Amino acid sequence: MSSVALDSINNPAVQDVAVSGSANIATSSAAAGDSIFGYFWNAGFLIKLVMLALLVSSIWSWTVIITKYLKLKRLSADEDYFEDSFWSGTPLESLYKELKDSVFDPMSNVFCSAMAEWNNFASKHKNDDPNATKTLERRVDRAMQIAIRKEVDELEKGMSFLSSLGTNGVIVGLFGTVIGILNGFKVIALQQSASLAAIAPVISEALFTTAMGIIVAIPAALAYNKLSDSINKYISKLETFSEEFSAIISRQFDEH
Repeated sequence: MSSVALDSINNPAVQDVAVSGSANIATSSAAAGDSIFGYFWNAGFLIKLVMLALLVSSIWSWTVIITKYLKLKRLSADEDYFEDSFWSGTPLESLYKELKDSVFDPMSNVFCSAMAEWNNFASKHKNDDPNATKTLERRVDRAMQIAIRKEVDELEKGMSFLSSLGTNGVIVGLFGTVIGILNGFKVIALQQSASLAAIAPVISEALFTTAMGIIVAIPAALAYNKLSDSINKYISKLETFSEEFSAIISRQFDEH
């Protein structure tokens, strides 16, 4: 080694700079490890964007999850109440008059849509006309199917977001990790050192985005599966009710 290089290494000023640089890196690493906010504030711009995107997505997904859960719970109770009234033997016209101005659940809406079509058509045609009877049955079925589709669209709002987040949340977190690793290589190139003290802060921030992606994606995926199952069961009940009501209408026309 040349005397110039040895003099540089032994130079107190150079040693002070090296010690100071190491201390700053250690301080930054400690600050990053103190809390989640430390990871955020010490992260690069792109990693901050990834973290913010994951945070906002998580808040929105939990909003959808809680809203859907409460709505399905309420609909289940409303469905039980309606079915008790419907199968209690109350005349259909009386039940329709009771519910038409205060429809509060999808099943009641399907029923009221069918009854409205029935009353509207029956007021203009004679019951003893076979062609009119067949036409009415088709129109009532169509009215119920339209009502069911509208209710399905309402129930499935936000579900595609949960599905996308559950599938892609981890990938977004990995994107932040890749950016962090690239930043780590830049640190190595600038400091000309691959020591753990030099790259640990950057790598820890990168891995933290992966952890965030996993934390955000897993609840979204689990909730999507559970809520989808509950929604599909409810839709099946609506379709079953539609078929049962169509059979009731057919019997009533046969009796007249």
